[in-house]
Amino acid sequence: ATFRLAQDFGGGALLDLILEETHTCYLGDRTHRHDWGYGCGTCPACELRAQGYRKFRGNV
Repeated sequence: ATFRLAQDFGGGALLDLILEETHTCYLGDRTHRHDWGYGCGTCPACELRAQGYRKFRGNV
């Protein structure tokens, strides 16, 4: 819902801002960049964010 809201409210610029400047990783990992943003990619928060981004992009 967050990715869709960002897209609908602010277009690509806001979506890019969300992807580049926020993270939900429990480990605080800002070194690994994924399509869905920064994070370790394995903690529950990263898995949930990745799942939400795939759903947003229609890749579920």
